[in-house]
Amino acid sequence: MAKWGEGDPRWIVEERADATNVNNWHWTERDVTAWSSERLRQLLLGVRVEGPEGVCEVTDVSKLDGEASINNRKGKLFYFYEFQLKANWLGRSCSGLKYRGTIDVPNLSDENDEDDLDISVSLSKDQPSTPLLDLMKRSGIKEVRRVLGQYVRDLKSDFSQGMILPTADGQKPSTPVVTKKNQVKSTKTQVTVPLLLTQPQLILSGPEHQRFHDPLQISSDAKCSSGPAPCPKGVRIQTCSFSLKETFQTSADELYRTFINQEFVQVFTRSAATVDGRRGGRFQLLDGSVGGEFTELVPDQRIDMRWRFRTWPNEHYATISLELLDRGDETELKAECRGVPAGEEETTREGWKRFYFQAIKQTFGY
Repeated sequence: MAKWGEGDPRWIVEERADATNVNNWHWTERDVTAWSSERLRQLLLGVRVEGPEGVCEVTDVSKLDGEASINNRKGKLFYFYEFQLKANWLGRSCSGLKYRGTIDVPNLSDENDEDDLDISVSLSKDQPSTPLLDLMKRSGIKEVRRVLGQYVRDLKSDFSQGMILPTADGQKPSTPVVTKKNQVKSTKTQVTVPLLLTQPQLILSGPEHQRFHDPLQISSDAKCSSGPAPCPKGVRIQTCSFSLKETFQTSADELYRTFINQEFVQVFTRSAATVDGRRGGRFQLLDGSVGGEFTELVPDQRIDMRWRFRTWPNEHYATISLELLDRGDETELKAECRGVPAGEEETTREGWKRFYFQAIKQTFGY
C-alpha cells in the first residue's frame, strides 16, 4: 500500500459541494491516520488476560508506525491501512512476582486478514523464564488479534459515512459542513456558493481531471476583487494570506536548487514534473494538480512564483515568495503566501508542509 504522502503523492484538496464529482466518479480520499493511532492505542491498552499462571495486561504502546485512509471511487469504498506495532506487557504470577515482556505486530494491513496477522510475544531480555509467557502465547495473542480486528470493524463503520458524494440524479449525501468564509456574493443578488467541504478530501490524479469544470458561476455584474492575481471575469474571489517557516539541515544553494531543478522536484514528489527554473519559466507537478510560473529568482536567496491548484477558478494564481536565510550549517526558509482563495487556506498550508517541506526532508535528509 502506498503510504499517505509517499509513493505517488497527489496534492489533496477538499471536495466541492456543487456536484462536480458526478456519480462519485472521481477518487476521494480521507486521511484517518490520527484517529487510527488513537483507536489502536485505546484498544491495545485494554488487553488483559487471566489464567492459572496469573494475570497479564498491556501497559503501553511503544511503537505505532503507519498510515490509514479511506477512498471512494465510482461509489465504492476502499479501506487502506498499514501499521507496525509494538507494545509492552506486565505479568503478575500467582505468587506476586512481576514479569515484563513485549508484543510485536509487524503486518497490520488491509492486505492481511485478521487470522493472518503475525503476532509474537516475548519476555524482556532481563526477565527469567515464567509460565506467564505461555499464558500470553495461549490467550494474549488471541486477545490482541481480537482487538486489532475490532479496529478494522470500527474503521469501516465509523468512517464510511459522508464518503459517498452527490449523484447526478439528485440523491442527497450527508449534510456538508460549510463555513462563512466559503461563501461568495454577487453585487445584484446574494448567492451562496459552498466552495469547499471539510470532508471528504479529494485526490486529484489521472484523466478524470478533464471532467472538472469551474464551480463558480455567479452574476456577470459581480466585480473582480483586487488581488495579486487575475480571476475569471464576473467573479469576485475572496482571498487570504498566510506565512510558513521551516528549517532545513542543508545549505541555501542546495535548497534553492531543490525547488527549481526538475530532477530534484521529480525525486521528492515521486512523480513526473515539468520545471523550467528560469525567470518566467513555468512548472507543473504532482500529476498536474499544481502549476505556475517563476516571477523572480535570486540565486540562493529568494524564489517568487505565481502558483495555483488546478481546481481553483480559471486563471487565478496565488503569489508565493520563498526567502532562504543561510544560517551556516542550516537554512531557514520563510514562505509568504498571498491571494489564496478563502476556504482553501488550511488545505494549501498543509499541502505545502506535507508535499514540499516534509517530502524534501524525507527524501534528501535535510
